[in-house]
Amino acid sequence: MKKQHIFTGFLLIGIGVYFLLRQFQIPFFTDFYSWPTLLMIIGIVFLFHSYFSKEYKNLFPGTVLLGLGLHFFGLRHYSFWIDHWGIYPLIIGIAFLIRFQKTKNGLLPGLILLAVALFAIFSMNKPGWFMWVNRVAAFLETFWPLTLIVVGAYLLFRKKG
Repeated sequence: MKKQHIFTGFLLIGIGVYFLLRQFQIPFFTDFYSWPTLLMIIGIVFLFHSYFSKEYKNLFPGTVLLGLGLHFFGLRHYSFWIDHWGIYPLIIGIAFLIRFQKTKNGLLPGLILLAVALFAIFSMNKPGWFMWVNRVAAFLETFWPLTLIVVGAYLLFRKKG
């Protein structure tokens, strides 16, 4: 099996299984017929591709997509699921740590993001100086598509050196 076709093969299998299960309307899987499931499938494909091809650079995006898919699925289907901005740095921190296992890069950012996320989620009496983080997070929650646009424009128009 060639390395360049592994990702495409896994992606086609994952999406095919998703739509096949959706076609048969199996009662156990009806909760999974949603866009967060597609995010989870793409994330799992990135992870499979990383491990099977031994190209570990895709561990980070795979973990982020899988984590976001799980989070959005949990928000939609479970009343106990935490709806807090701290989940996003938690997911990214976990992605850094998973990538660190294979590449030995990203331990410090992963640990910092994990600490910030856990502090934000579980600390009942946050110090006053931490409230600015909540305001920034609330702003980003509202205008996160603008962040995507700015980062995309930067990637398109930056000078390559």
